[in-house]
Amino acid sequence: MAEVHLVAGVCLIAANLVAGVWGGLAWLQHQPTTGFWYALRIAQATVILQALLGLLLVFTGHHGDELHILYGVLPLVVSVLAEVVRAGSAVYEVGDLDVRSLPEERQTQIAMAIVRRDTGIMATACLVIFLLALRAAGTSSAF
Repeated sequence: MAEVHLVAGVCLIAANLVAGVWGGLAWLQHQPTTGFWYALRIAQATVILQALLGLLLVFTGHHGDELHILYGVLPLVVSVLAEVVRAGSAVYEVGDLDVRSLPEERQTQIAMAIVRRDTGIMATACLVIFLLALRAAGTSSAF
């Protein structure tokens, strides 16, 4: 089981690096990309899988050190917090505007600004998770 946890950890590191860089480049270039959102969801799935595997290891008597467990839990927390922030970001962009009454071009501009902000938030979260996972790997007894 520890080997599966190790492989899932490597997948988590790789997936979050790919999603973070992909989203960061899309954000910098003001180019929305649907591929980033698929990569993001895969990266988030690896975070959930890794947390579940870690929990299973703890419940079956494989106790890691406390620092490793902390760095293992924090990516899940970062992922959830990023989704909460992302969910509220549209409110910042729209404010009190009646978007439907705006010209179509302005509606598109607002939508693009929301997508760009969401992409930046989630790409940043992926890069933070990538760094936390590297730190978790550094505290692992497997290395």
